[in-house]
Amino acid sequence: MGLISLAGIRSTLPINQSSVSRLKHSTTDWLPDLLRLWALALAFSAALVAAGERWPQSLQPDGRWVGLLLLGLPLSMGLLLASRWRLPTGPLDRDRGESGD
Repeated sequence: MGLISLAGIRSTLPINQSSVSRLKHSTTDWLPDLLRLWALALAFSAALVAAGERWPQSLQPDGRWVGLLLLGLPLSMGLLLASRWRLPTGPLDRDRGESGD
């Protein structure tokens, strides 16, 4: 049993070694994927810069493509996150350790 103090609020929460190791493991699982995605975005950006320097004429922005990039990508990311969102399974009336209980 551990004692946790956050911003002057003291509460006792059951903390065991397996929950701490699971939390550490779950917070670092995504790091290699994030670094790979960041490297891919950096390479894509460098390729766009190199292509832009060699392009023979100036480009006129097309509103449809700009709108698709500005709205389409965040909306598709939101749909992806919403499709993977899972609600808790089990009874909702159990004690969750909230102070109002």
